[in-house]
Amino acid sequence: MRIFLISALFATSAFTAQAVGIERANYGKLPQLGSAIAMIYDEQTGEPVYSKNVNTVVPIASITKLMTAMVILDAHLPLDEPITITREDRDRLKGTKSRLKDGLTLSRGDLLTLALMASENRAAAALARTYPGGTPVLVAMMNAKARELGMDDTHFQGPVGLQSENVSTARDLVKMVLAAQRYEHIQRASTQARHVVQINARQSLRFGNTNPLVRSRNWEIGLSKTGYISEAGRCLVMQAKLSERPTVIVLLDSWGKNTRVGDANRIKSWMERPTRVSRQSRMR
Repeated sequence: MRIFLISALFATSAFTAQAVGIERANYGKLPQLGSAIAMIYDEQTGEPVYSKNVNTVVPIASITKLMTAMVILDAHLPLDEPITITREDRDRLKGTKSRLKDGLTLSRGDLLTLALMASENRAAAALARTYPGGTPVLVAMMNAKARELGMDDTHFQGPVGLQSENVSTARDLVKMVLAAQRYEHIQRASTQARHVVQINARQSLRFGNTNPLVRSRNWEIGLSKTGYISEAGRCLVMQAKLSERPTVIVLLDSWGKNTRVGDANRIKSWMERPTRVSRQSRMR
């Protein structure tokens, strides 16, 4: 089913790009992206400068964790409150592994940081379990916030992103990124290159950001989140400055481990090339 969908997306991508008028943006030749779905949004103009299959509803994997984080922060729960990892937090759907073992206690703030920058599934599950009312209430609040943000083609089935029923569109995810960047904790945590948590007096765990671009001196990134499950492919959303302009990048269903990062770099080169004469494009 997924192979058929992606074939259809690639078959229509050239038409989609021309239909929204992005060739009139005068950025030069359009970048050849490996992501099946893409959107580049100029925050200053409030307009997209590149759109590819932006209304297609697809699984979004761990991009989900941005909404999980917003709902948790909206509840104003104490970030220094200790939370203990339990068997309930294990991934029984995909069987993903975690270095957060049963019985380990970390602060809510540490778990939130690990869920965002290292995409730690067990951390996100523990945050949802300890939300007032538990995971079902958190997921209901996530869907309510999506409606509030005008994300009409988005639905969340869980707080981690492992379910393929967690779906959205590139257009909706731009709205989510714009909302998420209003949260200082999300900005800071999602762009940390690394984070160390103390296990005990002698032991610590070091985690790295799943987006290698946050470690690059060539990028000025204000927010970042990656995602992957087989049904979703590799996904990336970012807010970054490109040629001194705040820009949101959404890349979904990238094939190949490095495609989403390569696409992001191609977008950066395309938007910052000296031959550009205009930045504004209108979507019809």
